[in-house]
Amino acid sequence: MIKFAQQLKKYRTKRQMSQEALAQQLFISRQAISKWENGEGMPDLNTLVKLARILNVSLDELVLAQSHPLPNDNPDYVINPTTGLYQRRYGVMNGWDFVARFWWLVFPIGLFIIACIWLSKLI
Repeated sequence: MIKFAQQLKKYRTKRQMSQEALAQQLFISRQAISKWENGEGMPDLNTLVKLARILNVSLDELVLAQSHPLPNDNPDYVINPTTGLYQRRYGVMNGWDFVARFWWLVFPIGLFIIACIWLSKLI
């Protein structure tokens, strides 16, 4: 329980959140957050899950102080293990990749250009 109290305070302050702000997001009192951070109590499982989501950490990291990276929501970007920063999974995009990925943008622009050329011939 001491690990949880330390981890909760660590991640709350890391996110620059006050106890009041965190309590408002969880719809509980600020005193409950204070008790948890002082090791005087423990939230229920549903609240723990909400806490982990709000603080953007895994439950293992929050409760047990064991670090496990969260799964990446965007499969096109991965964490570079040497720098710890996100980078594109496939490197630089070529023209065909761009067209395949952003066809919805290329198509209307192409139609607009064709319409402009056609209208310029009419004038």
